[in-house]
Amino acid sequence: MGQHGGVVDGTSVLADMLATGDVVVLSGAGISTESGIPDYRGPSGALVRHTPMTYQTFTGDVAARRRYWARSHIGWRTIAGAAPNDGHRAVAALQRRGLLSGLITQNVDGLHQAGGAGDVIELHGSLDRVVCLGCGDLTSREELHERLALANPRFGAEAREVNPDGDVDLPDAEAERFRTVGCRACDGGVLKPDVVFFGETVPPGRVSRCYALVERAGLLLVLGSSLTVMSGRRFVLRAAKLGIPVAIVNQGATRGDDYATLTVDARLGDVLPETVRLLDARVPGRS
Repeated sequence: MGQHGGVVDGTSVLADMLATGDVVVLSGAGISTESGIPDYRGPSGALVRHTPMTYQTFTGDVAARRRYWARSHIGWRTIAGAAPNDGHRAVAALQRRGLLSGLITQNVDGLHQAGGAGDVIELHGSLDRVVCLGCGDLTSREELHERLALANPRFGAEAREVNPDGDVDLPDAEAERFRTVGCRACDGGVLKPDVVFFGETVPPGRVSRCYALVERAGLLLVLGSSLTVMSGRRFVLRAAKLGIPVAIVNQGATRGDDYATLTVDARLGDVLPETVRLLDARVPGRS
């Protein structure tokens, strides 16, 4: 169904599709790999080495929860220090030029905002917030990081490689001596990153907002997502059902390719800046 071609041709066609505006972007982990954050299913394939934490395990197993926070405490240094790349900055540039009507990300790293984008719907939440499962109080991850550091002054494990959900591989013996902390607002409630874990449901209101954006779009642009899980693929299916064109830029095949008008298999850090350049060349003085 889709149009497939080389990067140069694909970028030119993509610029044509974006030129009329009214574009909704759906981004996935592939846009952040160039910032040093691996993808679960893309070329860096973290799933082959790492089983992500599930909601059921986190809430039901105290020892597993301690191990998660020990690993995540180390991994947070990498997530917090990651910088937006050319792909993130290009998306923000498209937004500044008035071409985007919505920006949905499956990522939890905050790099779209750091790259200059605004009004981002974080489908799966954000690692820079922490929620209490008891009272619902929201606090910053930086505050929790400081509390955990004070509670574990001799915990000096180092991250060799961070996983997409912000934790790292760590020997059980090191994780078992890690001390967790509870919610300050309700005196001890269980704290969890404000992200949707595997096995957890995206809040219905958030999903409805995304559907509403997609249903009004002139184009759905998928960036760096394999669309393996239904959480993101459902928006491609809805667009296709309504006859809304879909363009996909990703390294490797995706489960949405059969529904796409255009697919470009390439690095986002190459394709997106060039697309912005082509658009600006057609409208001199726009930036």
